[in-house]
Amino acid sequence: MLTIRLPFAARKRGKGKLVLTPSGMANRGTSAADTTLVKAIARAFRWRRMLESGRFGTINELAAAEKINSSYVSRVLRLTLLAPDLVEAILDGRQPQGMTLPRLVEDVAVEWRDHAERVDMPRTR
Repeated sequence: MLTIRLPFAARKRGKGKLVLTPSGMANRGTSAADTTLVKAIARAFRWRRMLESGRFGTINELAAAEKINSSYVSRVLRLTLLAPDLVEAILDGRQPQGMTLPRLVEDVAVEWRDHAERVDMPRTR
């Protein structure tokens, strides 16, 4: 008989389960990315394109058209300022387990090199 012990933790997340490895990174199987974070990033870049193209002149106009609060639009737009490697990690589902949308948008660092440190993520480059 052979016994294999693998350290991991399973947590309920939405309708599925999240498996956490000892390093604190999430392994979500085939559905790797956190849909809340991915949707927020997609919205942020879409909204930025709308503002840059002149479709909407202000964040208030954009928020009114989307029927949401302008302060939420402002906070989510900050995601377009994240370091590209952090955005890539989120889209790939490699973000640290404690990363949530509110935590991510509350204080975006000015320097990209500081983003990984602020969200407790190992630097890849």
